[in-house]
Amino acid sequence: MAHAHVLIVEDEPEIAELIRLNMEKEGFKTDVLHTGEPAVEFVQSNQPDLILLDLMLPDIDGLEVCRRIKWEPASRETPIIMVTARGEESDIVAGLEMGVDDYITKPFSPRVLAARIRNVLRRSGDAKEADAKQEHLDRGRIRINVDRHEVVVDEQSVDLTLTEFQILVYLCERPGFVRTRDQIIGAVHGELAILSKRTIDVHITALRRKLGDAGRCIETVRGVGYRFEERLGADAF
Repeated sequence: MAHAHVLIVEDEPEIAELIRLNMEKEGFKTDVLHTGEPAVEFVQSNQPDLILLDLMLPDIDGLEVCRRIKWEPASRETPIIMVTARGEESDIVAGLEMGVDDYITKPFSPRVLAARIRNVLRRSGDAKEADAKQEHLDRGRIRINVDRHEVVVDEQSVDLTLTEFQILVYLCERPGFVRTRDQIIGAVHGELAILSKRTIDVHITALRRKLGDAGRCIETVRGVGYRFEERLGADAF
């Protein structure tokens, strides 16, 4: 995490420079770009450790930048923190569904931003470390190769974002056990994460959709959270 490379994509030069100075004080190596198209190209050739991505850009918006970055295998797992001035739920939900790892709304404290960046980098590192410790989880129709970050349903590969993958693994580790939304946030985003419980619902909805009929194995426990029911994963058609 020390000296991690952060790409700052911000169209307002004054704000970009302020972020850059503060992040470098925190020990991060930074690069700054002001538009989306060059950012997509930069990520492919330089592979930063994390992207701080403004939602409103003059050429293509931040959501399109995110979509292109997550589409490419080489950058699919690069963590992204979305920066939005509006803080509208629709923008945040759209970003999360595309694979954004966290978001922060303007104006924000540089110290809070640095903490968010460290938290996302820690989660990403923890996921890779966990992957190295486990090989696979077989749960009915769903097979998870943790080491290779692969999910297969009925012999068909399923493409998940990092957060969706982590949620699925967390639920599959203890079938039948109910996990509250707070527990899922803590396990996937870290105990210090400040996120709306609505974000977990968004991820679960996307995860179920991608799993198809087998997504029924992720059960909603009203007023509490979610659990993985292995029997449904085996029987659902």
